[in-house]
Amino acid sequence: MRLKINKYLLFALEFVLFVGLFFVLFNSSVNMTIFPFAFGMLFALLWANQKVWLLVPAYIVAGVLHMPTLNFAICLLVTVFCLIVPFFAHILAKKVMKKWEFVLFSILSQTAVVTFDILGGFSPVLSLVGVLVGVLFMLSCMNIFEAIIIRGFTNKLTTLEIVSLFAIIAVFCGGLVNLDVGTFSFLKLFMSFLLLMFAYCSTPLLTLLVGCIAGVGTLISTNNPIFVAPLVLWALVCLLFKKRQRIFMAVPLVCIEIVIGYYFNLYPSFGIIEILPVLLSVAVFLVLPQKICREVGVIFNLSKGRIAMKNVVNRNREILHKRLGNLSEIFNDMNIIYRQMLKQGMSLPEVQEILFQEISDKICSFCPERNHCHRTHAESTRKVFEDLIKIAYEKGKVTLLDMPSYLTSRCKQTTAILGSVNTLTAQYKKYISMTRDVDTSKLIIADQLLGISKIMGGLSREVEKNVSFDTTRENKILDELTYHNIVCIDAVVFEKDEWTMEVSVVVKNEDAEKMRIADVVSKVCNKKMAIFESFSSSRPGYSVLNLRTAPKYDCFFGISQHTKNGSKVSGDTYSVVKLDGDRLLFAVSDGMGSGESAEDASELSISLVENFYRAGFDNELILSTVNKLLSLHKQEIFSALDICVLDERSGLVDFIKMASPKSYILSEDECKIVETGALPFGIVAECKPLTNKNVVQGKDFVILVSDGVSDSFSSDEELTTCLKSIKTKNPQEFADEFLERALACNNGYAVDDMTVVVVKVLEN
Repeated sequence: MRLKINKYLLFALEFVLFVGLFFVLFNSSVNMTIFPFAFGMLFALLWANQKVWLLVPAYIVAGVLHMPTLNFAICLLVTVFCLIVPFFAHILAKKVMKKWEFVLFSILSQTAVVTFDILGGFSPVLSLVGVLVGVLFMLSCMNIFEAIIIRGFTNKLTTLEIVSLFAIIAVFCGGLVNLDVGTFSFLKLFMSFLLLMFAYCSTPLLTLLVGCIAGVGTLISTNNPIFVAPLVLWALVCLLFKKRQRIFMAVPLVCIEIVIGYYFNLYPSFGIIEILPVLLSVAVFLVLPQKICREVGVIFNLSKGRIAMKNVVNRNREILHKRLGNLSEIFNDMNIIYRQMLKQGMSLPEVQEILFQEISDKICSFCPERNHCHRTHAESTRKVFEDLIKIAYEKGKVTLLDMPSYLTSRCKQTTAILGSVNTLTAQYKKYISMTRDVDTSKLIIADQLLGISKIMGGLSREVEKNVSFDTTRENKILDELTYHNIVCIDAVVFEKDEWTMEVSVVVKNEDAEKMRIADVVSKVCNKKMAIFESFSSSRPGYSVLNLRTAPKYDCFFGISQHTKNGSKVSGDTYSVVKLDGDRLLFAVSDGMGSGESAEDASELSISLVENFYRAGFDNELILSTVNKLLSLHKQEIFSALDICVLDERSGLVDFIKMASPKSYILSEDECKIVETGALPFGIVAECKPLTNKNVVQGKDFVILVSDGVSDSFSSDEELTTCLKSIKTKNPQEFADEFLERALACNNGYAVDDMTVVVVKVLEN
């Protein structure tokens, strides 16, 4: 029961406030001639989702109180009819009334007013001007209600919204100036509080403008400049004595009002009743919670907080630059240490000397013919042992046939010598293999440390420069998006580098998909901008869109595959990855053979390459590391790799090939062939890929294929002729048709796994 009573009291309070608002606007005029503002507020409040069953009675009651005549009552009813009928018609049709519909029905609602004006001898032109002014006032109210009622108090007002707010203040003051009760001025009550709030929560310029605008509003309404000077003086005093403690603003305001009334005699009469409105406003201002002041301050004074925020961002970037630089040096030092820990393998002569000493000590030390062999025939004996060790090292084993006949005829330890040579050589080779694997592992770790050092060094250089924010463009973006009915509560514009500008906007979820956002931002920034990231804002119901300068080129791709006849899975794997710096990576990996083992090999190779590129490692380091890792694998994993990295800013294309087939760049005039080379991944630990750099332009095609496709054609000429003959401009259709023609060369039989990746380059 208590909740119901509270709810009804709230409705009653809203009704009284609406009656008071409409009554003030009914009394606001232009030169006491036309009174066009109340109907505009009525339509604007309904647009802002206020309760129609409260608005309509309040509007009628206020109108009757203002002018209790039959003609005016008819005008009120016509206005209400033109509001209610379309409103409920749209509800039944389950459609939302748009702004232009509100404008149309608001104009129709004034037909009775215009008719009675003309019949009463009033100027038709002035009557129509009144309707036009009322519609403009309605649009101003809609702008403010969208900013405050719909978006909330936590958003900065745009320039257009501030102008609309000033217009409403001027109109409202024009109505209040005509509503004194005796000598008690409601205008003073309202304006003294408003100026204190503006001075405390807003900028000095806005506070002065409010004082001037309010004075001008009273002048336009009454043709009397009596309040222009006092309101401007109030604004100046509030600004001069603005302090953190609100009492230092309130007291001077009361004092200046006393000076204006008693010393300058600007008012017809001045006494305790005349100063009471200012005293009441001051009292309310002093007891107002600080939280409310902060919330109001956000919509006017957000730029100051953002300046501080931007300074903090640049300071944090400076700290991050130093820390990343230090980390880069640490990882580089660790890389040097690991390289110094490598155990270099001994040369073959060193191996021969060590094994010769060990065998001679083990086998010959107790032989009665030792002196004869190692002294009299020392050189020939050493030569025999070195040859045996060399044969065992290269072939893996020596036999009796490898020993010279003169040694077997006089040496009784030939079997022992052969056994020792084979055993010791095998042990050494195993040791060397283990040492090489350990060294390779250390090199991999050293390479990764070097790569991390380079990445951190690059990040350090990237954040070294301060970010330049563009406040002018930020405000313009807010204004333009609001103009296009896109609710944007914040925008940040900054230059990332000399080529790239980035913009972040926070918009309502339902507006996030609108294509116009990119168009508006592009227009304000004077360059093509594209959305590259979108995610939910920390504020419910809003999304953050990040836009960046669009690169010169854009890419579309198509992929077509066919498995080798008789195989269940393809040994070919492809990858398409978006890299930092407006770069795209396209790759095809062909595992040696076909089936599941080939698929595993190609997937492992391309997964490693893809992740290293995403992390930011450079080409040489990536391929060297992946090759070493695969060479250490317990199973033999060999795969051909074809990588294409396209820079969308410049059109530069880097081809990196390891045993992959040739690639092709097809333009309108020619078909370039990108040669191939190098060994497959995983065969040897040290293997340098073949690299090739080219330039592409708009409408060019870049084609990567696996050997199952290239081997289907008898020659490069036949393959390039096939590419030139394909007329479609769609990359997916191009890939499908090219694969079909490759299959047709073998009568539809796939002798190997077949993959085609077609990339089409377009100017942005």
